[in-house]
Amino acid sequence: MMKHNLVLSAALAAAVSMGVAGDVEAAGKAKKEKCYGVSPAGQNDCANLAGTHSCAGQSTVDNDKGEWRLVNKGTCKTLGGLTRKEAKEWYKTQKG
Repeated sequence: MMKHNLVLSAALAAAVSMGVAGDVEAAGKAKKEKCYGVSPAGQNDCANLAGTHSCAGQSTVDNDKGEWRLVNKGTCKTLGGLTRKEAKEWYKTQKG
């Protein structure tokens, strides 16, 4: 009887852990979008609109509208961010 309970417990634990791993994997594959103007300094994902750097983590100002980071699709506006088109339009007005 003891062996049976141990085997049953092990099988249950394996099934539960597989379900959790599946949920984590699904969350990691969630759709993402670029969101401009929501990155804290040093936490941008790549090159900025100004062309002053081309790498992640090189922003120097919080929430710079020329810097972007990936966010879950559909959340950019709620974070106060801009689409690429909106950020480019904003950037043009600042340059000229």
